[in-house]
Amino acid sequence: MSEISKAFTRGNWGTRVGFILAATGSAIGLGNIWKFPYITGVYGGGAFVLVYLFCVLLIGLPLMIGELMIGRRTQKNPVGAFKALHHKKSIWQITGWLGIASGFLILSYYSVVAGWAIAYIFKAAAGFSGSTEAIQSQFGALVTSPQSSIMWHTIFMGLTIAIVVGGVKNGIERWSKILMPMLFTLLLGLMIYGLAFTDGGMQALSFLFSPDFSKLTAEGVLSALGHAFFTLSLGMGAMLTYGSYMKKETNLMKDAITVSFLDTLIALMAGVAIFSMVFNYDLEIAAGPGLIFKTLPVLFAQTGRWISIPFFVLLSFAALTSAISLL
Repeated sequence: MSEISKAFTRGNWGTRVGFILAATGSAIGLGNIWKFPYITGVYGGGAFVLVYLFCVLLIGLPLMIGELMIGRRTQKNPVGAFKALHHKKSIWQITGWLGIASGFLILSYYSVVAGWAIAYIFKAAAGFSGSTEAIQSQFGALVTSPQSSIMWHTIFMGLTIAIVVGGVKNGIERWSKILMPMLFTLLLGLMIYGLAFTDGGMQALSFLFSPDFSKLTAEGVLSALGHAFFTLSLGMGAMLTYGSYMKKETNLMKDAITVSFLDTLIALMAGVAIFSMVFNYDLEIAAGPGLIFKTLPVLFAQTGRWISIPFFVLLSFAALTSAISLL
């Protein structure tokens, strides 16, 4: 085989564990650590969680299997996959282009929020102090400063690009094997802290796992469905593309179930960790998007750097693993 043909040979995941960690990293992101807790708070807790779990099981998992199957069968990108399955001028290739457009649009704002997470690692290291208003005003100062937002966004995208340039096996898979165990360890530590060392642990478990359907609205059901798509990286070509690097003999269904389970587990662990601290300090559970960047820093002013720094490192790791797949 010539050097040129070697350069254009499509790679594969080196190991099954590598694929699972990379695909789980794609699924686990800001949606799990940032969005899931706050929308759970907004839509009433346990009832929302139950609907979300049904959406993942009945809709999300079958769609993930479908995307991985198309990718593995064709060994092509989202546009090429639909061309290969039908014909070169097939109208179905529009689906592939829509997936790529979705990934581009999501990454365009996702990377900005991820940049905020990196910025908050340094804010946490400096320590949150002062009045509640002073702590919360830091977020407003960050998002209204074009220079700061662009700088942190650029740093985050630089890290993402550096990993993707390394390729499937030496870039994405290798770093997934490093980042995902670190992410899980950090989150497990925060969850144990919330359950064992705060008074809000049992209240958090009750809030998340005791359904109260009187608090669930039609908007909440739609939000649960939408979040199932978002958190599993569906409909944007990411899982289809990751599937295109799978070996033919891979047990596709088993891997899809594993990825869906790990993604859901991480979301629930994040909910327990965050709500344990929120209930312990009697903070607002339905704080919306500001929960992570405005509400929790007030709490971290009391817990100290040894909780706040790992939390924002965790948030940044989660964002990075998802941004890799989007790019």
